[in-house]
Formats: sequence, structure tokens, C-alpha cells
Amino acid sequence: MDRRLGRGLAVTALALLACAVAGPGADASTGHAQIEGSGSSWAANAVNQWIADVQQSGLQVVFTSTGSAQGRKDFANKTTDFAVSDIGYQGDAENDTPQGRAFAYLPIAAGGTSFPYQVRVAGSLVRSIRLSGRTLAEIFTNHITNWNDPQITKDNNGHALPDLPIVPVVHSEGSGSTAQFTRYLAKEFPDLWQPFEKSSSFTEYWSRQGNQVAQNGSDGVMNFLSSSAGNGAIGYDEYSYALGKNYPVARIENSAGYYTAPTQYNVAVALTKAVINYNKSSPDYLLQNLDNVYSDSDTRTYPLSSYSYGLIPTAANDPRMTTAKRQTLADFLSYSVCQGQAEIGVIGYSALPINLVQASFQQVAQLHKADTRVNLQNANVSSCHNPTFVAGQPNRNYLAEVAPKPPACAKAGAGPCMNNEDLINGNVVNGHPTAGRTGGTTPASGGSSGGGGGGGGSSGSGGTTPTTTGHGPSAPGLPTGSTAYPVAGGNNGQPPTLAGSAESAAAVQAVSSLPAARPATVSLALVLLAVGLVLALLAVPPAVAHRHGRRKADG
Repeated sequence: MDRRLGRGLAVTALALLACAVAGPGADASTGHAQIEGSGSSWAANAVNQWIADVQQSGLQVVFTSTGSAQGRKDFANKTTDFAVSDIGYQGDAENDTPQGRAFAYLPIAAGGTSFPYQVRVAGSLVRSIRLSGRTLAEIFTNHITNWNDPQITKDNNGHALPDLPIVPVVHSEGSGSTAQFTRYLAKEFPDLWQPFEKSSSFTEYWSRQGNQVAQNGSDGVMNFLSSSAGNGAIGYDEYSYALGKNYPVARIENSAGYYTAPTQYNVAVALTKAVINYNKSSPDYLLQNLDNVYSDSDTRTYPLSSYSYGLIPTAANDPRMTTAKRQTLADFLSYSVCQGQAEIGVIGYSALPINLVQASFQQVAQLHKADTRVNLQNANVSSCHNPTFVAGQPNRNYLAEVAPKPPACAKAGAGPCMNNEDLINGNVVNGHPTAGRTGGTTPASGGSSGGGGGGGGSSGSGGTTPTTTGHGPSAPGLPTGSTAYPVAGGNNGQPPTLAGSAESAAAVQAVSSLPAARPATVSLALVLLAVGLVLALLAVPPAVAHRHGRRKADG
């Protein structure tokens, strides 16, 4: 009886230890091996977040943000196991092909190409600059070269910026950010783009001209913008990089005449208009057409929203791939497009809708088709904690539904909104609605944050909102009759909107109710239980021997 007890404890302890070590992303019956990828710096912050997540469960993934063009080239040359790119292969005419390597595209991240800048007035960083699409195009094609240009003043409802040269900062590498921005320019402003580029199509390689500064990669662009030499600079990159450095981005005018930011909500709204190629026989299956995104008339739309894609090898005889590598890739991507989507909104991206998550899972299934030993038990859309999903209603996109409407001061001819990130985003700070948040919100310079209690607007209970007009000191070089651009204090007379609205409250609930992406406490509990059983197992033999000895003595 005691021997059976000991054996049972041993088996149970070993099983629990195996489950705990395997973790949520690993299958104890299948081996894993390190995989390597390269590509998009636009998507890199999201990819690196997922890599850090899955490392806790034993998956080893290395990603180098070399830019989309180099990522596709590395994949074609079979020097990597996967790639990430913001556009697809461009074909023989561009000398951009997979060189015969069988592969599949799958959507992995959504986001907005943003325009971070550094403009200071009297030493203070202006955080609320607005630019129309045409103004943006004229800046990057060298037609507008100073921040006090009348067109910029008009975009900001008569509030003029100082006499300060504009320094456009562009990517020096083959960049998906460049591709997304230049596609917008080529489609929306061909009269400006074609003479500048000497081409009617988009490009990944920016033709640096004039006083433009070229930097390598997303980090290079943001490091220059935020440096002491960056006053007057404006660049382009995924929103995550500006958030990471707490730098403002220009609000871009959409087709409805509202200036919006690339929050996860505005991006989700915009991408409901993206046209996805669902022709499975097409080499561009699942790639995007963004024409309708640019022209969307929804007031919440951020017009430069797009998707980024993973590239995975699908041939059974791919020379780089083994069962263990395919298993790691399958588990990593399954996590990324499922649970991982719940984590990226707060860092500047937007979650994939359910149709693209399902499509991505179907592409991941090709790893199993190439090697039937690959286990796809983690590729299950029903286990996703994704803020776009509504259980049992696959045709809904909850993130887009609860996206807050922009405040009145965000409309062309009004405002501009001056209560920093809170008001100008429609009561959204870093991608999250502020209505009902404890302690209120971050006040403008000169105010104080709210104390305890629910913050029903721009300040919580006990907080104050500055009542000054927000007009900063007069800056040198202002055009005659213009008004200095407000940089601090107050909301320029515009009351916060959406405070406590159903839309904002629902959005808060949508984010706050998400389960934790990784149940690490479960694994820890299993480990502790297993250790306890092992200790019990060690205690059994002495106890048995002691009792057996007593029986002999009594006999």
C-alpha cells in the first residue's frame, strides 16, 4: 500500500512539473528550438512585447528590426525563419521576390503611421499641433519650410507657431513606414508627390532632398527628433515610438474634417474600411488596400492606419525549418495574433479584428500541413482575449464600436483643443478613455491632478483644471495679426467632451475587463504543488521504514 502511494506521488509530481514548465505557449510532447526573424521596425515594439511574453514559457524568439525591405530580403535568402513586413513582395520589376521560397502572409498588428515632432515655444513643448493632409504633404515635399507658414496657422485655427525652420526627418533604410506614408501621398496628393519623387507610385526608399535628415530605423528617427538638435523637426513612424518617448504627434485631418490621433480606437475605426484580398489563389492573399481608409468619412478615423504582416515558410522541405522550429513559430504566432493583441493597445497599436485573427490562424495551419508533427492546439480563436471580439457575434468590432467621438474643438475651424493629450484625443490618454478613471486625468501645465474618486472629465474629484486661456507668451516671428500658439495651461475655453459618456465608459470596461494575457500564477501554483508532492514523496520511505521497524520490535 505504501509503495503504491509513493509511486503515485512520484507520477503526479512529475506530471505537474511538466505542465508547469510547458506553460501556456508550449506543448510538453513537442520540442522547441530558437527561431530568428527580421524586418519591420514599424511593428517591432509589438513583436518584441510578444517575444518577452512567450519567453516566460520557454519559447526562444529573436527579432532584428532591419526594416521591411531587408526583412523580406533576408527571408528570400533563407537567412531567417520568418519575417515581418508592412507591405508584400513587389515582384520582379522591383527585384523584390521570395526567390522561390514558399511562404504565406498573415496579419499580425495594426497601427497608425504617426508624425512626431519637436516644436518649442518659450522652452515649452507644443503638444497639440494639427496638420491637414495637404499641409503634411507640402512639408515633406519641401513646399512648406517654416512652422509659421500661413497654411499651418490656418490648420490651427489662427494660432501661429514661431519662426522656426522645419526639418523633415525620413528613414534611410527600406522602410514600411515610408511605404505607408508615400502610398498615402501618391494616392491623395499626386500633384505634390509625382514632381517630388519623379514617380506616381509609392516607395520604401525616401528620396531625401533639401534640408531633410535621414535616420536609420524607427529608433534613429525618434532619437533625432527628441534630441537637443531636434527643435523644429518632424518625422514619421508608428505611434508606439512617440508614446515610448512621451512625444506629441500631429493630429491629422480626416475626410470628415476632424483632426485625429492614431489611438487604438481611431485606428480600429479606420481599418473597418480596409479592403482585404481574400482570394486564396492570389499571391497577395490577405494583403490590404487602404484607399477607402484615406477617404473614410467617419469623424473618428485616423487616415494613415494600416496592418503589418508576418511571412512564414510553408514548404515541407524548407532548408531552415525543423519540427522544433515550426512548433516554436506556430506557438509564437498563435500567441501574437490571439492573447498578444490585448497587450498592444496601450503601447500604440490596435488589435486585429476577428476575421483577420481567424485568417492568421489558417495561415499558421500551413506549418502543420508542412509537418504533421506540429501541434496546433494553441491556435484557437475561442481562447483569445481580444478587445475587438464580442462573444458569439463575429461580425462585430467592439473596439471600433466604442471609439469615442472627437470633441468639437477637434473640428476644422474650431479649437484647437488645448488640454493636452486628454481633450484633444476625445478624453483618451495613451489610447485609453479617461471618463470615470480614479483620480481624474493628467492636467495641462499649471493645473493639478485630481485626487481620489472618479474623474468624470478632465479632472477627478479634488482636481483642478486651469482656467487661463492657455495662450502662451508672444513668440518671435509671428505674422501680423496672428495669435500665439497656446502651449500650456487650460483648455482654451473648450470644455472636455465625452466625460462620462456611454461610449467612453464602455471603452474603459472593454479594456479593464480583459483577463490577464498570461496566467503565470497558475504555473507558479503548479510548481509549488509539485514541490510539495516531491517533499512528501521523500518523506514516505523513512516513515514506512520506521513503522515497519516498530512492527518487528513489537513482534
